[in-house]
Amino acid sequence: MSNGFADLLLPDELLRGVAKLGYATPTPVQEQVIPLAMEGADLLVCAATGSGKTAAFLLPMMQRFLDDRRPGGGTRALILVPTRELARQVQDQFLRLGSFTRLSAGVITGGEPKSRQVANLRKNPELLVATPGRLLEHLQAGEVDLGDLEILVLDEADRMLDLGLADDVLAIVERCSPERQSLLFSATLHHKGLEAVIGPLLRDPKVLLIDPVRAPHPHIEHQILLSDGPEHKERQLLWLLEHEPFDKALVFVNTRERTVALANALVGKGQRVAALHGEMEQRERNRVMGLFQRGEVAVLIATDLAARGLDVPGVGLVINFDAPRSGGEYLHRVGRTGRAGALGTAITLVSSMEWNRVEGIGRYLRLELVPRGIKGLESRFQGPAKVKTRRKTQAQGGQAAKGKPSAKQPSRKPKDRLRDRKNIGKRRAPSGPSADGAGRDPVKKVKARPPRTPR
Repeated sequence: MSNGFADLLLPDELLRGVAKLGYATPTPVQEQVIPLAMEGADLLVCAATGSGKTAAFLLPMMQRFLDDRRPGGGTRALILVPTRELARQVQDQFLRLGSFTRLSAGVITGGEPKSRQVANLRKNPELLVATPGRLLEHLQAGEVDLGDLEILVLDEADRMLDLGLADDVLAIVERCSPERQSLLFSATLHHKGLEAVIGPLLRDPKVLLIDPVRAPHPHIEHQILLSDGPEHKERQLLWLLEHEPFDKALVFVNTRERTVALANALVGKGQRVAALHGEMEQRERNRVMGLFQRGEVAVLIATDLAARGLDVPGVGLVINFDAPRSGGEYLHRVGRTGRAGALGTAITLVSSMEWNRVEGIGRYLRLELVPRGIKGLESRFQGPAKVKTRRKTQAQGGQAAKGKPSAKQPSRKPKDRLRDRKNIGKRRAPSGPSADGAGRDPVKKVKARPPRTPR
């Protein structure tokens, strides 16, 4: 067990950057990944969000750059991420860890002018952090050369597959140096499309299972609050924002339309709120994130765009206004709180239509979902109705005799069928085995004889 980052044999410049960020002891993912990455091994790492994995792949990468300086060379490392916000955060952490170095990093994402990105690419930064779609456009235009690439990292690989980026990722991998070292990080190794990426990317990888995705987060309390629908949820949400203790809160919804509508409703109630969704222009998204990070707005209403990779200090409360669609979405939403050892609270508002989904998520993730209520805002929905089961009645001293109706089990009345009423007074054909297989004897026709005449 390492006592500190000094035991990981990092250069002094990086140790000073680590100390400046306030990191004292490596997290489990950092303690296991950093030594193997320094040895040059390909790694397949399953680590939960908020586990410190960004520093786990940045520090050995930066150590290599400092130990083997190559001025005037091409881009040496590439980190692929699923979202623009995550790309900016990775770059920000790189610059903070390397604040006592002269290492450089560039960001390539959608939503920004290509001309500015081309100018940055010509400077050949040691590190590129990129989303797959925009980087592939630059590769196809001949504006990026990955022939000198030494390290390739796929962060949040499962999320990239969920967003349909597998083909773009594989096209980028084909253009990278075959001698590179590759590291893949995912919150789960059970994604159905992961094998298609692992094969072309990794060579004889070491597999590390750290903080399994289904393990309960030790620093987050998971609560559920029953609701009767969107209007009732709005009143409950307002009460929570007015009474729950937090510095910053994230509220998750499932559609961008609801993001805007809910933000406007809360602003009308005097809350400091901003909205974040995927259809916003990049400049506006950057502005909103800046307001939230600086604390100028205390509440951010967001779609799952914000669930991946956002590391904003001080988020003490996560509220699922709409229930997440899967256990994976739930983990990445609530993973925005309880980070770096801090305590956090996750509250899910659950309507009758969402009960089965939330209950299934709780079972799958083995979570203890603590029910809570708000006085005066109780829900008419109080959980699923109990299934009534019929119990066999037993007579005093023994079972009722078979075939005889008991006092509590009256005999059934014969059904009154229309066809029976029509056949009243008609003679039925005799039943029994038949020669023609119809299930009854055929009626024999008897020829009438003339009456006898007296002799």
